[in-house]
Amino acid sequence: MGEWHPDILGEGFEQQTLPLGDDVDGEVVATLVRSRPHPGARLFGELRDTDVLYVHGWSDYFFQTDLARFFTDRGARFYALDLRKYGRSLRSDLAPGYVASLDVYDADIAAALDAMATVREGRRLVLFGHSTGGLTLTLWAARHPGVADALILNSPWLELQLGPLGRQALAPLVNARARFDPLGTHPVVDLGFYTRARRDLGTLPDSPEGWRPAQGFPTHPGWLAAIIAGHARVASGLDVGCPTLVLLSARSTVALSWSDAMRETDSVLVVDDIARAATRIARTVTISRIEGALHDVFLSAPEARDAAYAALERGLRSVTP
Repeated sequence: MGEWHPDILGEGFEQQTLPLGDDVDGEVVATLVRSRPHPGARLFGELRDTDVLYVHGWSDYFFQTDLARFFTDRGARFYALDLRKYGRSLRSDLAPGYVASLDVYDADIAAALDAMATVREGRRLVLFGHSTGGLTLTLWAARHPGVADALILNSPWLELQLGPLGRQALAPLVNARARFDPLGTHPVVDLGFYTRARRDLGTLPDSPEGWRPAQGFPTHPGWLAAIIAGHARVASGLDVGCPTLVLLSARSTVALSWSDAMRETDSVLVVDDIARAATRIARTVTISRIEGALHDVFLSAPEARDAAYAALERGLRSVTP
């Protein structure tokens, strides 16, 4: 087992580096962050037999301490995984966030579960994914049936913003370029409005240099082909093998120019398309739409944030009986 060290989030949080060998860019690692419940919650909390594994979204890393405490206050052991080439796992000689297949993350998640020792100890496992992390965990759970006891998705990126028809039309072009120029450049499409909305609301802390650029990481054809392939798998129907809770904003805003509505809507995804796609990933899916929520529902304004936590509390009762 690796060693745990103090994390940048301060007291109550530790991290462990998970070596993963080499990929197309060179040597890579993942980083597991943990927060443990206090003794009383560990003995008597309703989630005392549960481990939670959180995976972040695109151009992101784990910093949501309030979310961790929501679970540890109920007795759960909370873990968060900074995937290879993100956040704590980002190295200067690597293309940030780049993978040519989402299946590559099997190694990251396997290393995290080994460090958590969840399966060996017979504890329940709850997977919790945000945005691209939600897509990654959905596909992983479908490939590893019976491992997770519940799946919680916070605005999961289950469909391209162009919708199913747009994705099908774009896929051949993206796949062709990915074959001969996988690390080529794309035009910048993130205008920074989502970052601005969270800064205006005071829900986005300062991050270490390069971990969370205001307009996101550069994207590449090989990575986009991997994302579209994941969306196609969702669209064809799959089964994650466990009850699933999906949290979404009630509305979306097209991010072509700034508007005040971006402080109370999802300006990243088309939430109606995500809600439809979510019905194809499990036999039991609970979808909660949060009025006034941002793309990360737990980084919204106070009223919507409280509603998101209330929906999570209710949803937990159905997915972790």
